[in-house]
Parts: sequence; structure tokens; C-alpha cells
Amino acid sequence: QLVESGGGLVQPGASLRLSCAASGYTYSGYCMGWFRQAPGKAREGAAAIDSDGSTSYADSVKGRFTISKDNAKFTLYLQMNSLKPEDSAMYYCAADGPRTVAAVTSLNAQVYNYWGQGTQVTVS
Repeated sequence: QLVESGGGLVQPGASLRLSCAASGYTYSGYCMGWFRQAPGKAREGAAAIDSDGSTSYADSVKGRFTISKDNAKFTLYLQMNSLKPEDSAMYYCAADGPRTVAAVTSLNAQVYNYWGQGTQVTVS
């Protein structure tokens, strides 16, 4: 089970930190990621992290977002800085992705098998 939290309504330029608490499954050995979906648009990958701690980011968030995880707490994070209106979307945590972020599919939603319910981020 994946449970996201931390979303909200913020002004442009603000920061938010999303959290994803994982339970009931050991996700080690596979990528976890953050995806987002705006109304009328396809779900897109924002960031992914593998078991070694290596990360990958979409070009649209690179330099502004940071993905991290606390293995002891079974929690995934997404620190979002310098938020823009175009970052507004439902943000989803996902697990059981590829083995490594080196995979070309690390930001492809179709290869992740477990999903949270999402947390809304609105920048306005």
C-alpha cells in the first residue's frame, strides 16, 4: 500500500514536500517514482529512484525537484522547489518499477505495478 501526503495550494515560487508511506511490501531492488497527471493530460513521470539511490528526472523538473527515500521509514519523498503553475497536477507515488533508473522506462508509468491514490498540488 502506498499513501501520499503533502499536497496543497501554493503560490508560484513556493516549495512543497510530498511524502509516500509504503507498507505491506518490500520495494527494495526496484525503482520507485513520482508521477503527475493534470486534467486532460496523460500521466507523466517526474522523478524516479532506484535501490542504489540513483535518480532520474524529467527535463521539466530537473534542478527544481529532488526525489529521496528513507528506507528505515519506508517513505519516499519529493521535494519541490520554485513551483510553477504548470506543475499543478495530481501527484502519484509508484513502486515496483524497473531495476534501475538507467532503464529507459524508469519514468514510464506503464511499467510500475503499484500506485497510491494521489495528492493534489495546485500552484496559483
